[in-house]
Amino acid sequence: MKNLKFFLMPLLILILSGCSSDNNDSNDETSRVSIRLVDAPGDFEAVNVEVLDVLINVNNDDDNEEENNEESNSDNGFISIGEDSRIVNLLEFTGGNSLLLADTEVPSGRVNQIRLLLGENNTLVMRGGEEVALSTPSGQQSGLKLQVNEDLEPGITYNFTIDFDVAKSIVVQAGNSGRFNLNPVLRIITEATSGAIEGIVNPSEFQSMITVTVDGEEISTFTDEQGRFFLPGIPAGTYSLLITPDETSGLTEETIENVEVSNGETTDIGTVTLE
Repeated sequence: MKNLKFFLMPLLILILSGCSSDNNDSNDETSRVSIRLVDAPGDFEAVNVEVLDVLINVNNDDDNEEENNEESNSDNGFISIGEDSRIVNLLEFTGGNSLLLADTEVPSGRVNQIRLLLGENNTLVMRGGEEVALSTPSGQQSGLKLQVNEDLEPGITYNFTIDFDVAKSIVVQAGNSGRFNLNPVLRIITEATSGAIEGIVNPSEFQSMITVTVDGEEISTFTDEQGRFFLPGIPAGTYSLLITPDETSGLTEETIENVEVSNGETTDIGTVTLE
């Protein structure tokens, strides 16, 4: 009997070890996630926002989708994937520029939400140079919630872009307090389900606003110092592109018709010269 025990014990350990290895293998599948931040325009000199982290929730079970879509206050299942925390000027990320927030491997599965976690060190620089504090409303401690509902397949890279609409996010508090609130208006863009438009507007010394209307909503950006622009997050379709130069330039706005956009692709309209 004693010899039998000595024989069975290593065999049992071997069996358990094999089971453990199988379980680990089933959970080792990963996907790569890249998340970038871009800015829709705002009439300020700078909008400085403290970005603390990016959180992602990946589920590997078969939970009911309606239950998954609930915006719960629970942080169960969320993991941190953000780069170093920092204070950034949102207005620097127009004209094709973007801020890399995260680029890492995550467990494959169903992504229900991505959350952008902001701090309280936020300021606004007005035209003319006056700097004022931006108050952050309570309730953002768990992060700004962005519904994704995307399945991450193993070995595939997924590119997400967070479009931070500055013009709609800065709220002047009622009364004579002179306080400004930061009430972020965000949308999440998935590369596989949208396209982009890019081009150059001359003369480049005058900044121009580029606008496309999608389902009644205006999506816009500004040209950079070289006259370049990049407008992401446009669903597949055919659009009219409105180019509005700075009012002090004396130039006339122009509309580019029949701009075709395909999912996962960038449409280059070339160089447009305003007169």
